[in-house]
Amino acid sequence: MKNFSNKFRGNNNKEHKKNSDFGYDSKNTNRSKKNDRFLKNSVKNKKDENLKKIDENINFSSLKRRNPRFKSSTEFFNKNSNLQQEFTNKRNFDDWIWGKHSVFEALTSDRAINRIWCTSEIFSSDKFYILLKDLKLKGVLIEEVSWNRLSQLTYGASHQGVALQLACSKTLSLEELIDFSKHNCPNPIIVALDGITDPHNVGAIIRSAEAFDCKGVIIPQRRSAGLTGTVAKVAAGALEHIHVSRVVNLNRALEELKRNGYLVVGLSGDAQLSISNFQEKAPLVVVVGSEDKGISLLTQKKCDFILSISLKGKTSSLNASVAAAISLFHFTAK
Repeated sequence: MKNFSNKFRGNNNKEHKKNSDFGYDSKNTNRSKKNDRFLKNSVKNKKDENLKKIDENINFSSLKRRNPRFKSSTEFFNKNSNLQQEFTNKRNFDDWIWGKHSVFEALTSDRAINRIWCTSEIFSSDKFYILLKDLKLKGVLIEEVSWNRLSQLTYGASHQGVALQLACSKTLSLEELIDFSKHNCPNPIIVALDGITDPHNVGAIIRSAEAFDCKGVIIPQRRSAGLTGTVAKVAAGALEHIHVSRVVNLNRALEELKRNGYLVVGLSGDAQLSISNFQEKAPLVVVVGSEDKGISLLTQKKCDFILSISLKGKTSSLNASVAAAISLFHFTAK
């Protein structure tokens, strides 16, 4: 009886276990699988719908943007072309000459020349080679450039390998400037510019030099602004009443001036000697450097005195043209 009950109990257990594993629970699992399938299908359908909406939005947005994008690109192109045309119109070519015949006639005439651009082929011509060599000795800046660079400078004009820019005023040689200054004043003052490339500063210094009765201004061939229209405009007519000499090498020019009895005085913010304590009255050459770099080290070695302008405020330096005007006032007020 006991064994039978155990057997019966065991069968019931097995059957219950079987039913629990595969009966009611299996139905639930099937339902859960169906639910999972349904959920997966619904999620998939939702994803497909979302992707479809996204694609529609992208297509709509692309269609919506396509016309404005084409419009904006054309507007951008037209704007750039208009700006370039406006820039070329603003750039003043009245003082420019290009073309072999036109340039040759300008070189052989008595016109003042500021700068020349030419290709290497020009030097193969004997007549151009001799003229360019003589002009370079007189201080005219001659720059050898490529054909493409010259086309860029002239905006695609038929330059034939050479172009020049006229100067607003004629220049003298250094020897002529020395003779003129010594015969017209017992203690003349000449201003020399070292590395001043801003035409506004050059024009302002020329204006101050003429206002304080200086006898001349020396401009180096390189690392300096030439006598362009901007310089003449800022100088406000002073170029018509003062002599300008453009030299090939500033340091050699200073040595020549020292041999002719001039004292070379340089302006520097780091100098120990103040300009108010300087008492020399001999013929002077005042060297003015750029505001950021000042006078070059090699030029400082050529100076007999290095002077500073005493500043009382928090500003550490002065504009080059302002410093030149203050120093010329001190030198001429004695």
